[in-house]
Amino acid sequence: MMKLIYESFDRAVYYVQDTRPAVFYLADKEGGGILINTPSFSDTLLAEVNAIMPLKFIFYPSYFGAQDVDAWRAASGAQSMVYGHEARRINGTIDLVLDRENRFSRTIDFLPMSGRTESSCALRCKNKPGMVFFGPILSMSESGWPTLAAQDDDYSFENRMFGTLGLQDVKFEYAFTDDFNPNTSHFGPGADVAIQQELAHVFD
Repeated sequence: MMKLIYESFDRAVYYVQDTRPAVFYLADKEGGGILINTPSFSDTLLAEVNAIMPLKFIFYPSYFGAQDVDAWRAASGAQSMVYGHEARRINGTIDLVLDRENRFSRTIDFLPMSGRTESSCALRCKNKPGMVFFGPILSMSESGWPTLAAQDDDYSFENRMFGTLGLQDVKFEYAFTDDFNPNTSHFGPGADVAIQQELAHVFD
């Protein structure tokens, strides 16, 4: 059920196959096991996750990826976390409601980028090679790289545009989105440069 898509000496990223929004598992030596979004709960999948690294945290970039929140919490003992007002839209218990002062660890932090939803937020691994889990904030372009694309149900496309301008100063090699497809998505290395090129087309 899980496909290894990136591995280095201190972390690995797995994709839970056939999930929409995409579900990723970040096995990080410093931060621990972090599930990004949750699919329908499965004892089999939880066992597979724990075999890689015990699940400690569940992070939701937005409410779109929150399925069976309480089932995942109860079975794993993991703490769930989401940024700001997003917690109000999630059907389930959120243990940590994040704000701009929160830092997850020395090497992992958060990039609030509202607009797709009221409190959309990305998770960033800062230590090289850096990576960002954008959730629904960016979406796959025709080139396969993440870009900014207006959606009919955007909370505020204007906020999304302002948020992506802040990416100009953020350096990272890999990027993952809710519409990730292991067969067609480009996710790195070189994601920051590729995304800036995509955004340049949007703002032209």
